[in-house]
Amino acid sequence: MSKVALITGASSGIGEELARIHAEKGGDLVIVARRKDKLIQLKEELEKKHSVQVTVIEKNLANTHAAKEIYDEVKNAGIEVNYLINNAGFGGRGKFHERAWEEDLSMINLNVVALTALTRYFLPDFFKRNEGRILNVSSTASFMPGPLQAVYYATKSYVTFFSNAIAEELHDTDITVTALLPGATETEFAQVSGMDKTSLFNKMVSARSVAEDGYNGMLDGKLDVISGLKFVQHMMIRAIPFMPKRMVLKQVREMQEEVK
Repeated sequence: MSKVALITGASSGIGEELARIHAEKGGDLVIVARRKDKLIQLKEELEKKHSVQVTVIEKNLANTHAAKEIYDEVKNAGIEVNYLINNAGFGGRGKFHERAWEEDLSMINLNVVALTALTRYFLPDFFKRNEGRILNVSSTASFMPGPLQAVYYATKSYVTFFSNAIAEELHDTDITVTALLPGATETEFAQVSGMDKTSLFNKMVSARSVAEDGYNGMLDGKLDVISGLKFVQHMMIRAIPFMPKRMVLKQVREMQEEVK
């Protein structure tokens, strides 16, 4: 029987590539995003190329009741989800006190609340069957505070530690929870967040490469999957706990300032 993956933020970037990878393996899909036209294009492509069934749900996950509405729609359609992939998220650059509060609130609702709610709705079904895979897309930003992206970095820290915690709660089951932590990736994120003008995003890895790492890590039941970093960047992340916090904050801020 085909495994069904529900993927949020599937209209572009890592989410779109995760959908393609799952379809290539013969898996059916529930794809969720705000842009219905993009979802329909992806549905038509995947169903034609791979003879899979793709269900489209148009939804803005920043809305309070969106996660419950998605869960109810899936249940009412009689779809049994095997893989829950919480990929949807966005960031934004600027000083916290100068940024629009409505934008940061939407970021918290999408990056944190929606991800947590979807996990809470689907996890009891996984538990009843004692099977399932959850992949939560976090970021290497979750390892440190992020001046000039204070809210985004904080939301991704939540995603990583939330994922790790429930993974341990489920240690004696056949359910796994994996956090995918990409570095700078070729997606719409850089343009939307304003990070495309910084040194941090001057060299990016492909969304396909990150998606493959995340998908394979999910199947293997890994706790964390760090993707898209060079050796030097890996070493820098490992050194963060041993560095003076003021030094870390200064370095992160400088990396996120606009290159002139």
